[in-house]
Amino acid sequence: MSSKSERRAAVEVVAEYHEAHLAELVRRVGDDVDRFRAGELDAFEADQVIFQYSRAAKELWKFCNRSDAELSAGLIRDGAAVDWWERGAPRRR
Repeated sequence: MSSKSERRAAVEVVAEYHEAHLAELVRRVGDDVDRFRAGELDAFEADQVIFQYSRAAKELWKFCNRSDAELSAGLIRDGAAVDWWERGAPRRR
């Protein structure tokens, strides 16, 4: 069992990771909303981007809020690369 300070450190690692990756997702949506405003995307394409953001943010949230913060922090420290945007992509039939 880990100590309170180790758990606190793990929670901090996960929180920083969550914030950084959430900011990437938000920036991506912002860029595409700007493209919509410039007439480069239609409303349906912009909606698809927002839908994918929502799914990606939920997947990121699930990873960062599992009950075992030490496990998540260990995966983060090991450099487990996850493309959260791709995780939010709708499944193709």
